[in-house]
Amino acid sequence: MNDWATSGVDLHLDLVGGAGARAGLERALREAVRVGRLAPGTRLPSSRALAKDLGLARNTVAEAYGQLVAEGWLTARQGSGTHVADGRRPSARRGQAAVPRGTGQGAPGDRLTGTSGYLPDPERFAYDLRPGSPDLSSFPRAVWSAAARRALAAAPHQAFGYTDPRGRPELREALAAYLGRVRGVRTRPELLTVCSGFVQAVGLLGRALRAGGARRVAVETPGYAHTVEILRRARLTTVPLPVDDNGAQVGVLGNDVDAALLTPAHQFPTGCPLSPERRTAVVAWARATGAVVVEDDYDGEFRYDRQPVGALQGLAPEHVVYAGTASKSLAPGLRLAWLALPPALVEPVLDEKRLADHHSPVLDQLTLAELIVSGAYDRHVRRMRLHYRRRRDRLVATLAERVPAVRVSGIAAGLHVVLRLPPGTPAAQVVAEAAAQGLGLQSLDEFGGQDTEELVVGYGTPPEHAFAGALDALCALLDARTRRRG
Repeated sequence: MNDWATSGVDLHLDLVGGAGARAGLERALREAVRVGRLAPGTRLPSSRALAKDLGLARNTVAEAYGQLVAEGWLTARQGSGTHVADGRRPSARRGQAAVPRGTGQGAPGDRLTGTSGYLPDPERFAYDLRPGSPDLSSFPRAVWSAAARRALAAAPHQAFGYTDPRGRPELREALAAYLGRVRGVRTRPELLTVCSGFVQAVGLLGRALRAGGARRVAVETPGYAHTVEILRRARLTTVPLPVDDNGAQVGVLGNDVDAALLTPAHQFPTGCPLSPERRTAVVAWARATGAVVVEDDYDGEFRYDRQPVGALQGLAPEHVVYAGTASKSLAPGLRLAWLALPPALVEPVLDEKRLADHHSPVLDQLTLAELIVSGAYDRHVRRMRLHYRRRRDRLVATLAERVPAVRVSGIAAGLHVVLRLPPGTPAAQVVAEAAAQGLGLQSLDEFGGQDTEELVVGYGTPPEHAFAGALDALCALLDARTRRRG
């Protein structure tokens, strides 16, 4: 039957006849959220008002609300009422099976393959263990808000006009000091350019290199497939640069390559650092040939078992472009990245920046500068380093206990690990099975790797409340695969 609740909002519910009152109400609310009739963020009537309108006991409505909050369909906070959760798909609770939404949910063909850090529609998975994203639930909202208020109060009037394409001087000065202190980068504020995310940074740099006569760029393989696409759209030819346990095989670089894009601190996705011998060799190559090395330091802050590897840029700032971002340390939604450029590349990159968007958003730049100068950014990074180390340790220990046939590597740093499956276990099949169960995974071959028996598992992505369930789902899947092989 159809009922209406009119308590500030009209709420149409299809209560199923014959079902218990609470079960019927829960089912009606789930269906309304699932099909989109109740949009994310919608405030629901109070339990007292809805009970009165539906002719139900208030406890019945309160218990139904409580159950749907526990399942993730609704959210409730003291003093602010009950709302539809931000995502239409709730996160499964620990111990529950992750059931996909609709047919073909999370099928590999439905997503951008091998984009490694660009995760479309993450809510289609009950649990998302794809690499490339931090724990967004840990974004320091209160700290960021306080810094934004201080930065806004202190900002000069000129900050709100068209500003230097390189970015606000407050942020460039703060970054120059921070990067030198923490990552060993040798730069000055006038050599830094703030970009609207790493994607823009690579695009600007690629077009500037092309305008300067560059034609061929070596790119680590496996690596960020999205980066290859960006460079090709800048009309550059990309050359695969093989990777082994010592990082990129820079010894194969020759005079016919104009630039090389590396992840020396923590190769993506294999997780190995560039060895000291190869760091020396690639700098010597750049100096001898006049080539440019682009250092993508995407998660250099997160090293757990020893001191962080210093930036390669510190060895040869005249030949190495340092590219950093707040996407892993804070959140990708901020769209804040930076390039520490050799002097010869500053104007070519600025020419491209002026044409792209003139300058990146000012308020977020000022806020990040305030975070760094106040020390709040350092404190947040240290807190997140401990947070992710605990997650890594828990992942490694749980796999060793429940699926000992799986080997784990690339664990010294970053937000992901590589899992080698037992011989004869195709990783692509495991990814497909995981997707059918609502678990997001990626295989090494999606990043250009040739090994078909390795998974790349990101342990940073799940929010804190979902991490235990994500581990359970992963181990259950891998254990089932191992048993079938046996």
